[in-house]
Parts: sequence; structure tokens; C-alpha cells
Amino acid sequence: MDRNYWERIAPNYSEEIFDVLKNDTSGKIVGAIEEVASKEKTVTDIGCAIGKWIPLLATAFKYVVATDISAINLDIAKEKCKDYPNVEYQRMDMSAYTLTVTPCDVAVCINAILTDNLKKRINFFQSLNICLNQGGTLILVVPSLESKLYTNIIANRWNVDDDHKEKIESVEKAYALAKNIKQGVTDIDNVPTKHYLKEELELLLKLDGFTVDRVEKINYTWKTEFNNPPKWLDEPHPWDWMCVARKD
Repeated sequence: MDRNYWERIAPNYSEEIFDVLKNDTSGKIVGAIEEVASKEKTVTDIGCAIGKWIPLLATAFKYVVATDISAINLDIAKEKCKDYPNVEYQRMDMSAYTLTVTPCDVAVCINAILTDNLKKRINFFQSLNICLNQGGTLILVVPSLESKLYTNIIANRWNVDDDHKEKIESVEKAYALAKNIKQGVTDIDNVPTKHYLKEELELLLKLDGFTVDRVEKINYTWKTEFNNPPKWLDEPHPWDWMCVARKD
């Protein structure tokens, strides 16, 4: 998931990429943002993509710094959110080794740390720290590895969506899948995507200078995972992890 990938899918972002804001029917992420929102505070939207969270942030905070790796994404976001003058847009690669940022009081990062590249993930987590003022709040959402494995177990055990099972074309592909899963990397639509254990997420944030206040499940319906989920399939539902943390 490098810059070229995001530039390529940007024009069809709404069709290609899962909409967390739309599917978080519990409103937990919005609630977490509203808990820390203030017209006296600044906020950065890290990995803002085409700006789905910008209207909420721009009305709740004094100033928004919206960043993304894709210039096309940012252009789309600017056009969609042109009614919000308190938003600054910056093209930024959070996985770069050197970074110039505008620190804010709050940082929101929704399913942006997805790369299968370990070095880039390390840099990204370190960059989260420098994006915040001392004592600032981070609201981070990432894909759950527990949920992904749970979904795979159900799919295999009860042959759910049999026509859509992943096809492994070669020994090389099988080796790559086995190697990746050891690092929590599993494919979404044939794109290697990092998923996180709850304890892993807490450890990573602690090592990069954060105190974790809470980690919660953001639950989705089974239709987000399966075309035809069995009628008997109920709780626990698939989920992402949301972490609220403070910069020490």
C-alpha cells in the first residue's frame, strides 16, 4: 500500500474502501471525538482520504489539519469540504523517515496504518507522537486480527460464501500468506493488509510514548464480511479496534 496504490484507487475510493463512519452504527468513534472536541482545540485527521470525517471535525474543533499520502485524495477532499474554511490540507507520508508536521491537540487516525511493510509501520507509529502536543489525545482505529481470524474460521467451518473463497495459485503465494500471517498481515481483496491484536496495539502505543486510556470494539454487521451470512450468525460481530490514548 504505497502512494501509487492510493493514487490509483482515489477516484473510486467510496466503492473500493470500507466506510468506517457509515458502518459504525454504535457511534463509538464519533462519541470518542465529541468527548475531546472543543472550539479551543486543533485536530489532525491523519490519512483523511477523501474527507469523510472532515465535516464532523471542522464543526467540532477550532482548526483541522487534514493529511493524506495521496494528492488525488486531498483534491477530492478539498472539493467535497470546500464549505469548511478552517481546514488545511497537507500531502504527507506518515511512514517517511523524516517528517515536518503541525502538532495538534487531538489526532484522529481511522484505518490508515495498513501497510504490510514493518519498517513503514514503525515509522508511522513514531510519527503519531510528533503529530500531537504534549498531553494530546489520539483516537486510533485499526483492523482487528482476532476478528479477521474469527471470520475466516466461520467461513471455512460452514462454507460461507463458498464461491468467494481465496484461491491460492502457487507455492510462492502460499509461502507469502504463511509468512505474512505471522506478522498479522492478511489479504483484503488480494491486498496484504496489516491487522492488529489488542495487546499488540497497546504495546506499540506504549513504546511510542502513549498512555492507553481504553481499547474498544467497533462492531459491524456480518454483511460487511460475507455476501450471504447465515441467518443464525449473530454475536460476536466482526470488529475493528478503537484505541483512545494520551501523549505522555
